[in-house]
Amino acid sequence: MSGSVEEAEVRRERFAHGLEVLDRVDGEAGRRVVEALGDISPELGHQVVAWGFGEIYSRPGLAPRERQLVTLGMLTALGGCEPQLEVHINASLNVGLTPQEIVEALLHSAAYCGFPKAVNATFVAKKVFGERGLLPVTEDR
Repeated sequence: MSGSVEEAEVRRERFAHGLEVLDRVDGEAGRRVVEALGDISPELGHQVVAWGFGEIYSRPGLAPRERQLVTLGMLTALGGCEPQLEVHINASLNVGLTPQEIVEALLHSAAYCGFPKAVNATFVAKKVFGERGLLPVTEDR
């Protein structure tokens, strides 16, 4: 096998592994993001799957629930990431976070990244919860 053939096989294997992880975490929403990149930057879509999910999301150091909490916090803090936040709120539900836990994480983010970003993120959560028939969300108090 030549180097380029071996490299191509490794590339395919990394992508296949990443796709398995993507499907478990994001489901159809993740695939739609990758497909939407196909006509503008298929390489970015490949890297999201192979590196982002195949290498980073599949690491053993954090459970999927913990990874999603971290991701929700970071996307909220960044602001302007509402489409990605929508995907990751769905992913958070997919990996076992409850709507109450997601709302609490977004409320907690207000102390660190400000009310406007926390409010925007919470409205994204409201949209996702509505689509999934999870409204109203009640506190566990």
